[in-house]
Parts: sequence; C-alpha cells; structure tokens
Amino acid sequence: MIPRYRDLWRFRAPLSAGEIRRTERWLASARVALTIVAVLTLWMEPVRGFVYSRWLYWLLTVYFVHAVVVMLLLRFRPQSTQAFRLVVHSADIVWPVLISMFATAQRGPFFLFFVFVMAAAAYRWGLWETVGTAGTAVALLWAEAFAVRAGLEPAADQWLRVMHLPRLGVSVRELDPQQLFMSSVYLIVLGFLLGYMSENQKKVRAERAVITRVLSSTRVEAGLTGTMQQILGEVTSIYGACRVLSASQEANSYRVFLAEVRRGAEGAEALRWREALPGSEKAYLFDSPADAIYASRSAKGFHTVLLDRDGARLRDVSTGFLDALARVEKFDAMVSVALVFGTEWSVRVFLFDPEMMGEPEEELRFLQEFAQQVGPAIYNVYLMRRLRERAGALERGRFARELHDGAIQSLIAVEMQLDVLRRQSGTQAPVVNAELGRIQKLLREEVLKLRELMQAMKSFEVNADRLLGFISDTVERFRRETGIAAEFVSELERVDLAQKVCRELARIVQESLVNVRKHSGAHHVLVRLAQRAGNLQLTVEDDGNGFSFSGKLSDAELETTGKGPVVIRERVRLLAGELTIESTPGHGARLEVRIPPARKTDHG
Repeated sequence: MIPRYRDLWRFRAPLSAGEIRRTERWLASARVALTIVAVLTLWMEPVRGFVYSRWLYWLLTVYFVHAVVVMLLLRFRPQSTQAFRLVVHSADIVWPVLISMFATAQRGPFFLFFVFVMAAAAYRWGLWETVGTAGTAVALLWAEAFAVRAGLEPAADQWLRVMHLPRLGVSVRELDPQQLFMSSVYLIVLGFLLGYMSENQKKVRAERAVITRVLSSTRVEAGLTGTMQQILGEVTSIYGACRVLSASQEANSYRVFLAEVRRGAEGAEALRWREALPGSEKAYLFDSPADAIYASRSAKGFHTVLLDRDGARLRDVSTGFLDALARVEKFDAMVSVALVFGTEWSVRVFLFDPEMMGEPEEELRFLQEFAQQVGPAIYNVYLMRRLRERAGALERGRFARELHDGAIQSLIAVEMQLDVLRRQSGTQAPVVNAELGRIQKLLREEVLKLRELMQAMKSFEVNADRLLGFISDTVERFRRETGIAAEFVSELERVDLAQKVCRELARIVQESLVNVRKHSGAHHVLVRLAQRAGNLQLTVEDDGNGFSFSGKLSDAELETTGKGPVVIRERVRLLAGELTIESTPGHGARLEVRIPPARKTDHG
C-alpha cells in the first residue's frame, strides 16, 4: 500500500530543526490556551451539569501546570528532540481520557482535548500518525469503560478511605455503549480528515521544496548537461524509475538527441547523451494532443491516462504513438510529460518503469507543474550559454578582422616584394630565383590558410534570400585567391529553405572548395544548385586527382568504408539529406547533395 501514495512517505519534505522548534512552541501555546478556555467554561456554566466531581478541577489544574512546564521547556531548550515530542504527545493522549472519566455530561468542552491531540499529530507528522493517535485514544476510552464497568469506582473509594482522602462520590461516569461507539466513530473519522488534510498540505509543501531545490541547482556554470543531470536524477529518485530519458530537438534541426539517466545501486548514474536512430525520431517526439501521459502495459494493450496542456483528462485519443515508442524502448509502465523549453526546442521527458507511483492523474498534474516551473530555468541556462557563444563569436570576428588588417596584409605585402625580387633576379641567379619562388608559394599558401581560418571563425547567418549571393561570392573569392577556374551555376532564381538548411549548405560549399584546393590539384571547379525530381540538389565537380576509390558511393557506403569528407557527411546528416560521391582517380570527382522536399520548409 505504501508505494501507491507518494504523498505519504517518500515525498515528504523533512522539517528543519528551527521549523520543528517553532511548531512545538505553537502547539505549547495552543495547549495552554485550550486549558484556560476549558476552566473558564466550567466556571461560567456550573449549573448545567457538565461535571459532578471536584477531581476534574484538580486534573485540569495539573494539566495546566503540565502545559506551562512544556511551554517553558521549549522556550529555554536549544532544540526539541524526537523523544521529547513523543513523551509530550503521549501525555496529550492520556490526559483527555482521564478527564473524560470525571465529565458526566454527554456534552462539554472536553471533546476539544481529543481534537487538539489529533490536530497536533497532523501538524507534526501526517495521516498515519494522526489515525494512530485517534485509534489509541479510542482504545483507551474503551479500556476506561471496561474498567468502570468492572468496578473501578468502589475500588478507588476504598483506596481513598485508606489514605484518609475525600471520596469520589458519583464522579466516575459509566459510558453508554452506544455513545461510546459513536464517540469512537467520531474520533476515527476526525483523525482521518485531519490527517488527510495535513498530508495534502505537506504534499504541496514537499512538491514546492523539490521544485525549489531543482531550480536552485540550475546554474550556467554547470552547463546544459550538468543541469539536465540534476533534474533527471531528481526525477529518478522521486519515482524510483528504472531510467529517465529526455528527447530534444532544435527547431531548425532534424536530429533528436537523447539524454538518459539510469538508476544505479547508489542512486542516479551519470547522464549519457546519444542520438536517436534514423527513422525513430517520431517515436520520441510524436504529434499528440496529450501533454502528459501515463501508460501501463496489460494483456489487452496499454492502459492510459492522458492530460492536455491545461491538465484536463483526454478521452478517445489515439495511442498509436505508444506502439512506436515500445518498438524502440522496452518498458512495462511509462510516464511522460512535455517540457516547456522555449520555442527553439521540442523536449519530452520519459520515466520508464517507475516503482513509486500514486494516483496517475495527480502524478501527471504534478509533473506538468514541475515542467512548467523547471523548463524556463533550463531554457535560461541554454540562452546564457548561447549568449556566451555569441559573445565568443563576436570576439572571434574581431580577431579575424585584426588578422585581415594586420598579419594577412603584411604577408601579402611580403609576397609581393618577393615576387618583385624573383622577377629581378630571374636571369642572374637561377638558384635564388627558385628559392624565392618556393618562399612565395609558401606565403601564398599560408595566406589562404589564414583566410580559411577567418571564414571558419566568422559567425554568419545565411537565409533563403542571401544563399545564392553568398555561394556566388564564395566561389568568386575562391577563384581570385587560388587561381583555379571556378564557376557557380544556379538553375533556381530563388530558394525556399529554412535558415538552418541555408547555413549548412553554405558551409558545405566552403568545405568542398577547401578540399579542392588542398587535395585535388584541380584546374576547374563547377558548383551547381538545381532542382531534380523534387529534390534540391547541390553538386561540386572538379577535374583534379579524385578520391582514393573509383566509382560511385552512396552515403551509407561512405559511412561503412570510412571514405569521403567526414565534415561534409556530418553536415549532410544534419539536414537529413543524401550524399553521393563519384570519383575517377586522376580525372576528378563529383560530390552531390540532395535535400528532400519535405525538409525544405520544416521549422522554417
């Protein structure tokens, strides 16, 4: 029964020593006030038959002294120990039972003493402790009734005569069984009600404590990985999940990254990143109106509880996405919630096989609130990291400008002077001429490398309107700087592509031209952008040395054999495109990139 109720045991936020001490002081003050009110009530209405024994006044006086002593001890003691609280609580249970022995009326203020002791249990602990307090009080009341029925009053009177003390008279009340039964029912019901309300209040407090603890751990210094480790580890410990998985996708990307934390023998293990297998992206980031999901496998399929973004229960919603998820992840039970992470990312968190689940609908609502509170904090960490990266990009741009205006200009000037010297000494000293030519070639190579480094360092944004012009300028600059005849041909007047796609295509063109300059020995390069069979097609052809293989290899074959430019393969994969390389050693190579039409407007 315990694992079903998250709010009863495992999710209770422990009180600090200061909070416990304040709680005990408030209870001590309430205990004194209750005693004073009871005495005043008896004094103001003595004729209505509330009591028939002067022993009751003595008991109330002793109880008042007890309450004052407890209050003074709490004021002067540095802390309240668990043993001290249990002793005080036990006395609080016994006192109402003793007082009820001398209250012969069927109604009076003494029932408030039972209410107080159960309220104290609820205030200190929770549901089970309050119900246990009510049960103990009921057991003592029945024990008292049986003792009275067995002749407690004559035995007490005989003992008082021996001690030469006044007799009790008709002070001990023999309780009516029906009245005793109804009083017992009232106490048990009251114990459940007070405990239930206390438990829910502590549940809310604990949830706030968990969210606050997680929010306090989201620091920019920890980075996105450290922040996700803290959050997923916290969720793993709260629910006892076998593993917790976060699936995320950037708005302008087609790759789904998975961050996984598994439960180990000593708690949550270190977070591990991996990429979703091709074709499985929709299994994690599926399209569904359900924002929070609980699914439990049964013989007939999945039993599900689905909530929309507002926390309302959804019915008659297709759950086909569960079958797709079950094909890539093994689980018997699963809880999932979408994480609010700005507009640039789609994120969903999965808890697989949680062992400590309460009512699924309530658990999902808490997870939704958890996501709404924690998501923006993670997003802030992400934005701060991007801001730092942007600042770094600006600094790199400044550095590139300084290189262009300083070192590169100086190198170009040296190269020009060497060229003049080489020409002047060409007929007089062939050895010097050859050496100067070698130095000039080396300087030209270093200038090109510095320019390529500057281009790589620059943070540029290329959109659909600028793509064609950017590629044209890149090819023209390549022609001027290398002396290799280069041409750009576009069969499209305009393109309709997302900014992410444009940026990656521009980088592919730059990387291809760098490879041509470094490795091909080509004299002519053709860059073409066209539309073929509904696909956007980018080709780069040269008449150089070609690759180490002969023939035409697809993307999968290039991946298997480890051939072809790795950087370009990775960029094509970012676009979910296809790469083909055709090579004829000694005669040139042709690189072809195809972007499917479904990818051209995604997230655009």
